[in-house]
Amino acid sequence: MPRLLPELGIARSDGTNGKVLAQLGKTDLLTLDDWGLAPIGDRERRDLLEMIEDRTGRRATLLTSQVPVEHWHECVGDATFGDAILDRLVHHAHRITLTGGSLRNLGGTTAEATPTTEKH
Repeated sequence: MPRLLPELGIARSDGTNGKVLAQLGKTDLLTLDDWGLAPIGDRERRDLLEMIEDRTGRRATLLTSQVPVEHWHECVGDATFGDAILDRLVHHAHRITLTGGSLRNLGGTTAEATPTTEKH
């Protein structure tokens, strides 16, 4: 996310935004890493909604975040866009919650995956 959203802004300014969004829409698995670490601006919300809309029901999207799902609306920064984006992402999602220490910490405890038994 910290790299994708600025790249979409650059693509918008140089006229390649449509091409970039089409490529992202056709990617079999799109990973949006570090969801919610930085605020999302208005234009970024619009790009994100368009990208997610193009993928919904067609391609897989994987989100990783240290922010609990119940706070994702706040990360989007606008209630209407939050509803639109998260409705497309969360309602047909499989959620896996990791517990334990950081995987980046070589001396730490190993994280364990705890998949929920229900589909969200």
